Amino acid sequence: MSYQITTLPNGMRVASEFLAGVESVAVAVSVGTGARYETEAENGISHLLEHMAFKGTKTRTARDIAEIFDAVGGQLNAYTSMELTVYYAKLLKDNIELAVDVLADIMQNSIFTEEELEREKEVIIQEIAMFQDTPDDLVVDHFDAMAFAGQPLGRPILGTKEKIAAYSRADLQAYMAKHYRPQRMVVTAAGNIHHEDFVALVKRFFHMEQVANSDSFKRAEYIGGENYINADFEQLHLLVGLPAVAMHSPDYYALQLYTTILGGGMSSRLFQEVREKRGLAYTVYAMASAYEDLGMMSVYAAAAPEKAGELSLVICEQIAGMANDISDNEMSRAKNQQKAELLMARENPQTVASWIGRHLLLFGEYREAHSIIKKIDNVDKQQLKKLAEKIASGKLTVAALGDVSKVTPYSKLSSKLAA
Repeated sequence: MSYQITTLPNGMRVASEFLAGVESVAVAVSVGTGARYETEAENGISHLLEHMAFKGTKTRTARDIAEIFDAVGGQLNAYTSMELTVYYAKLLKDNIELAVDVLADIMQNSIFTEEELEREKEVIIQEIAMFQDTPDDLVVDHFDAMAFAGQPLGRPILGTKEKIAAYSRADLQAYMAKHYRPQRMVVTAAGNIHHEDFVALVKRFFHMEQVANSDSFKRAEYIGGENYINADFEQLHLLVGLPAVAMHSPDYYALQLYTTILGGGMSSRLFQEVREKRGLAYTVYAMASAYEDLGMMSVYAAAAPEKAGELSLVICEQIAGMANDISDNEMSRAKNQQKAELLMARENPQTVASWIGRHLLLFGEYREAHSIIKKIDNVDKQQLKKLAEKIASGKLTVAALGDVSKVTPYSKLSSKLAA
């Protein structure tokens, strides 16, 4: 059996998947907390904590941690999302003990010195500044702020410069004590790994006591509306979206196929209509965001400002058109794309290790490749048509960044979807 899972007495889950034909192994610690667990006063602290975890423990300096992995040709990194924070390492199979040791150390023994904290706050403030100079990222924040106004899902994961500058060592310690609990953590490995050996390593290095779990978040409410912001950029950056389905919905995999057909490749409807036929934009694509309680479908495009009016109308026309007939060829191509992406991604142990943790924390189970492929194959045109109708009937969110003078008015775009 390639996938195995063990639950420790403290509630921490340890899971692994053996991948044949690789000499490497990836280890990940996934924590069931992220930006949507933050209060408004805590905005950005999950991401700051993720950065600080690498800045020294009781026995290792930040330089020690960096040199340990460079010395064996390994990689160590982390990321923060709305619902998860993930720390991971990838190295050769013979060095797995090192990975578990260091990850356990930073989870349990990080000291958050004032000197390192002040230095890292400046790094994140520069990261925020870089983000502000990247319009295709920045428009997403403006979009989320409209779609989920006044809620954690509507706030930036990075936080604001003012909030980051104000956080103290005590703030980090309190947040970590509240959210980093063994029953909300999954330690995973993928690659050239034997499950029993991996479990033994986790037991050896992780010594966390179970604490009553109080982690929760308030269910999000989709708001929608328009957020047109004039800015000095060469292109107009546009994001158009509608409410979709949550990750537990039976239509979850239908949503993946929907976005693939609409804007998931060179043969997609948006690419063909917007770029190939009309030459309105170089970049255009559709994407899905699914959370525990709701989901979004959105389309991003960047174009010359004078093309913005036609571009925004065409996008809405294509979204509305998804509720009409979907061809057998489109279904076949979309399913093959989804399955190929899944299977090719599985060639990277780091991806698989992260998937296992994400699935266990958010889905409550690990969805192995064969089960996902079966779910993809089981989606039919009627299910996709009903989903498309549901999406098109939702309230529109539009964010535009740049010279917005030519963007079609919100009311007209909404009417185009209802036509």
